[in-house]
Amino acid sequence: MKARSKHKGSGPASGADAALDLQQYFPSRLARLAEQVSLAVAEVYAERFSLSRHEWRVLAILGARAEIATKEIGPLATLDKMQVSRAVQGLEARGIVSRKHDPADRRELIVSLTTDGRALYRQIVPLALAREAELLAVLSPDEIAALDRVMRKLSKKRG
Repeated sequence: MKARSKHKGSGPASGADAALDLQQYFPSRLARLAEQVSLAVAEVYAERFSLSRHEWRVLAILGARAEIATKEIGPLATLDKMQVSRAVQGLEARGIVSRKHDPADRRELIVSLTTDGRALYRQIVPLALAREAELLAVLSPDEIAALDRVMRKLSKKRG
């Protein structure tokens, strides 16, 4: 699982001696896996429900709460401000979400699912959970637990 570097000696590679095999480099492998998983899950909501990945992430965030400030969506959905804005606009145009100004800060928008949006969410969730189960089916229960522990540990580590 370690990136293989090509250097002489037994110590860590440094400077011009270092080489990186991108196919074995952990961040690259993790990014590829994340993309594969994201595409597999996208099959659930993209074709059948005409939702983009960003729209699905916003919908999923909103499905777990009554309402949320748009500025809070980005960190939860790993989207930047512009991606959140476009996703919310697209969902609003389709009647899936509604927006209102925050009474405490008129510059901020509060977003919530409409009745149709809540129904759409309830329709997609079982399909998304089934896809998750399919993806994890290749792992044993112990491997799933270990993967969860590793993901939590790596998520806590910063730099």
